[in-house]
Amino acid sequence: MLNPIWLHTFVTLVDTGHFTHTAEKLFMTQPGVSQHINKLEQACGHVLIKRENKSFDVTEQGKLVYRYAKGLAAREHSLFEQLAYDDPHVGDITIASSGSVALLLYPQLVDLQSRYRQLSIRFVAAPNHQILQDVQDNRVDVGIVTDINNSQLFDSHKLGEEELCLVVHKETDLNVDKADLLMQAGLISHPDARHYLSLYFSQCQVPSLSKINISDIPVVGAVNQIGQILHPIAQGIGFTVLPKSAVSAFPLNAQLQIVPPVRPVIEELYRITKRNRVLPARFDTVNQVIETVW
Repeated sequence: MLNPIWLHTFVTLVDTGHFTHTAEKLFMTQPGVSQHINKLEQACGHVLIKRENKSFDVTEQGKLVYRYAKGLAAREHSLFEQLAYDDPHVGDITIASSGSVALLLYPQLVDLQSRYRQLSIRFVAAPNHQILQDVQDNRVDVGIVTDINNSQLFDSHKLGEEELCLVVHKETDLNVDKADLLMQAGLISHPDARHYLSLYFSQCQVPSLSKINISDIPVVGAVNQIGQILHPIAQGIGFTVLPKSAVSAFPLNAQLQIVPPVRPVIEELYRITKRNRVLPARFDTVNQVIETVW
């Protein structure tokens, strides 16, 4: 790589056309200017200027080096301008959440993006553990999660709470042992199913459910699209656990019923970013929208 200081001296010399003026402009001695030019010529392997008494002519190779150096300086200037530019409505951002949170949040983000077309939002629906890993690995900028297993790795902010619901078909007889009911119905699984089941069984205070081994529950179906998870249950197939917002948004929710817990099961929602990561202004714009949803 050519020494940028020598290149700067060479460009200044060509622009001023005089060794003395170059020395004055760069606060150098004239021998110092000559030394920079000589070293640059040695590095290039070509004569860059042809000296005649106190004047000089730029050789063809010198003209190529001059154009290269000017272009390099222009790109550096452009880089610093871009680094200083931090428009709150311009740039890319990747957000990840559960599918149920996406149902609430993504329409709001689409509205934001429709107002600021240079704001590019990529939304990923993923299970809780995957979001944590992706934020840590810089694949996701902002995550919305319900459980942070290693809080030292993240900066977090509590957004709000959502109730978890155990959902079955509307004609299901609830006057039976709840554990037997679930074992007979079977689970409609989804990416967050095990996480939700674990939370629900530990907090609902229904004695028979707290004793269930989740791995023993038969799986009768699996769906990774939030809008489809409740369709088999509306047809009388299986059960699942989902946030209440997802159940309310389901168009056929009249075909469902929620099994009442002894104690409501509440999950807390957190917005997370990687610990100590400095985020540009557009993240403040998006975070303001996130805050309005909860």
